[in-house]
Amino acid sequence: MISCQTRIELWEMTEPFEIAREVITHQPVLVVSLSDGQGHTGCAEAAGVDYDGETPLNMADQIARVLPQFHDDINGQDLLRLLPAGGARNALDCALWDLRAKQSGTPVWQAAGLAPLRPVTTAFTIGLGDEATTRRKAREARHFPLLKLKVDALRHMDVVRMVREEHPGVRLVVDANQAWSLDLLKELLPQLAQAGVELVEQPLPRGRDSELDGLSSPVPLAADESCTDRSSLGTLIGRYQFVNIKLDKCGGLTEGLALAAEASRHGLGLMVGNMCGTSLAMAPAFLLAQSCRYVDLDGPLLQKLDRATPLTYHEGVIQPPKAALWG
Repeated sequence: MISCQTRIELWEMTEPFEIAREVITHQPVLVVSLSDGQGHTGCAEAAGVDYDGETPLNMADQIARVLPQFHDDINGQDLLRLLPAGGARNALDCALWDLRAKQSGTPVWQAAGLAPLRPVTTAFTIGLGDEATTRRKAREARHFPLLKLKVDALRHMDVVRMVREEHPGVRLVVDANQAWSLDLLKELLPQLAQAGVELVEQPLPRGRDSELDGLSSPVPLAADESCTDRSSLGTLIGRYQFVNIKLDKCGGLTEGLALAAEASRHGLGLMVGNMCGTSLAMAPAFLLAQSCRYVDLDGPLLQKLDRATPLTYHEGVIQPPKAALWG
């Protein structure tokens, strides 16, 4: 019989990380371990979707309520029926993928029908801050080829300008985290295009996606908060050019792979992101990254510490996870 253990951990950021809606100093996560009777254990980590009220504590409670329905042959499709999209299902689903890999000796990428894993290049995120901080971070990130800039309703083009001055050749993505109005978006798009910004993430608040109808944007738009699982795609098609898939939002690798395939069928470009966390949270998302145009799996780079067997990062390039970490 599969047994489940959960624990809550708190990981300190290298420095306060500010986005449009909050400042993060420590990232709380839920770690799930699934074990069988033969000594195999699979592990996974979830931060949850904080803006939907998820916390490691209520995710653990959600998991406890469905454990009586667990059985030895449970699979990811079963979890889709047992739990809604969110961090609890993500933690269980990714731990189950890891457990099955440990039991079978078959790596997750192979079990999922993917090609052998290759290194990917991640964006590095620069949070909001004053001019001195922004310029310092841009200088420190000169070895990264792709930066993601957090912006809000007041700090936007000035952030792009400062980073461009400190790191002239870098590729840029801008993330507004729902902070802009349609009027502000229309005002900024020509300037963003001129500055060479490649992608704008979630400019408008979710629920107001219809305001994008008819907009001809010179810069591709990516749905982040507005993109959860496959059920959200109907409100995104024709309004966005990319979707940002996060395992905490969609509820695990099983749904993440299905969401990526469905989004691609509808002509949407793919991005994979994270809700912060350690290499244990990034490892399953690394499989999604194999098919994504944009990869944002820099969570461990924003924290002081990481797992004992971490992902290897070098100048923005991530190597595939070792089996001792996950998968």
